[in-house]
Amino acid sequence: MTEIAAFDEMHRHDGSARDAYRDLARWLAETPSERFEQQRRAAEMLFRRLGITFAVYAEGGSTERLIPFDIVPRVISASEWRAMETGLVQRVKALNAFLHDIYHDQEILRAGRIPSDLVLGNPQFQKEMVGVDLPSRVYGLHPLKGSKI
Repeated sequence: MTEIAAFDEMHRHDGSARDAYRDLARWLAETPSERFEQQRRAAEMLFRRLGITFAVYAEGGSTERLIPFDIVPRVISASEWRAMETGLVQRVKALNAFLHDIYHDQEILRAGRIPSDLVLGNPQFQKEMVGVDLPSRVYGLHPLKGSKI
């Protein structure tokens, strides 16, 4: 039986860097490992200071942990981004439609698709927003000028 190797997003099977990663691969090869550790510690300290954490309740209490991160960026080529962008735009529109419904007609709750208590009893539910019409029905941060959303 042939063992299937894990996909390496940075390198091809022959070990050469994929086009989108070429410059990053070169920089990684030239950068001392001590620099990565220094940058990781600095990022971790910043995450803690800004509260970029999540709580783990299953372990008896609410243990705060850092959101997992990697100081080496995930490179997304232009073609990959175009494919992702369509789905991301769709999801933002869906989330805004959901929030508009929750704060207006609440059809999704009346239809029983989501239990009312999960929404209306959620501490993040803002009763003051019921019936409030937002520009372009966009909740949260407004999209950047020129956005396709």
